[in-house]
Amino acid sequence: VQLQASGGGLVQAGDSLRLSCVASGRTFRNYNMGWFRQAPGKEREFVAAIRWSDAFTTYQDSVNGRFTVSRDNAKNTVYLQMNSLKPEDTAVYYCVADVNGGRGSSWYAERRYEYWGQGTQVTVSS
Repeated sequence: VQLQASGGGLVQAGDSLRLSCVASGRTFRNYNMGWFRQAPGKEREFVAAIRWSDAFTTYQDSVNGRFTVSRDNAKNTVYLQMNSLKPEDTAVYYCVADVNGGRGSSWYAERRYEYWGQGTQVTVSS
């Protein structure tokens, strides 16, 4: 599985961005997909995820209500719509895929996700 993320950029506080991630693989519709981010000098953290079977979504508290994760199985693509961006959202955003149903790991755990994209930079100026 290969993941190609795009859509990052430099925006001002309060603006919006939409990240996209295209996945290879014939069974994309069976993958749980998600996003992590890593800010300079900080550990990588979970942002959001969407389950393949029923489109259940889950978010980190700091982005809940501002970010929306969605997917288009016909296009093998997962999206992260980011609204009301804040300077603290500045980070490299990584698209991730869980192809084995999580294996008992939390949605928030990096070890749940077997495949990682290359990352796309999001910078929010104040």
